[in-house]
Amino acid sequence: MFKNDVDRLSYYYQKGWAKDAQLRKYVQFEVITPEQYTEITGNEYMPF
Repeated sequence: MFKNDVDRLSYYYQKGWAKDAQLRKYVQFEVITPEQYTEITGNEYMPF
């Protein structure tokens, strides 16, 4: 269904199933980049 993690997380974020804090964790674990976080959320990446 999803081509990659970015597509999957973007979908989850749009549905409200993933929140900003969860996506920041994905950046910390290097699943997505800070740029991809910004692309998904529309917010600049700020570490915890």
